[in-house]
Amino acid sequence: MAAAGGLRGLGREDLRAGIPIGVALFAGYALQTVALRHTTASNTGFITGLFVVFTPLIGATVTRRLPSAATAGGVALATAGLALLATPSGIHLGAGDALALGCAVAFAAHIVLLGHLGAGRPAIRITTVQIAAAAAASGVWNMAKGQAVPSIPAPVWGAALLTGVLASAVAFFVQTSAQRVVPPTRAAVILTAEPVFAAVFGYLFAGDRLSARGYGGAALILAGILVAELLAPAREEV
Repeated sequence: MAAAGGLRGLGREDLRAGIPIGVALFAGYALQTVALRHTTASNTGFITGLFVVFTPLIGATVTRRLPSAATAGGVALATAGLALLATPSGIHLGAGDALALGCAVAFAAHIVLLGHLGAGRPAIRITTVQIAAAAAASGVWNMAKGQAVPSIPAPVWGAALLTGVLASAVAFFVQTSAQRVVPPTRAAVILTAEPVFAAVFGYLFAGDRLSARGYGGAALILAGILVAELLAPAREEV
């Protein structure tokens, strides 16, 4: 009911804000999916994580302001941590890495657009429009490639519902709400904690264990988040 009430006032300005955000989101997912066909998951994971570098660059271009020294330091620490955590045996560039790099740029653009176009607008509206726009763009891409929608087994529907609701709709609603008060670059640094949480859940539920290199990477990412959050100015737009 609350969601329906939040969507009741959906207007043209919400569409103008949400559609570019959704297109950037689709571009990131599409490039990442294709990249995985041509390079390793480790390479894709690390290169995609470089959105933490591209976010302040794009943000500075939009606002014509550089991030604070503390935020820049947090970016550097998080990037170093990603390099250690996502590439346990070192990174080896391949043909698909350029696509993964494009994915990182698209995700950085998504974060910046969300912070600037979504500011001051109800999170439920921007979340709904961006997900709908990403879904529509995905459908157009699928039709352009002449691919039919495959039959989906019943167990897959459960996984799709779980990931579609919790990992997509709820997650992007939370991110959209948070970026109303958190600057894009700082949001990007916080989002680099994703592989750290993946490692924690892998440890608890799948028996995964990190190497010393992996633990060092996780520590650097957390240090980057703390530096960006505790030492950066309270008001920062980039």
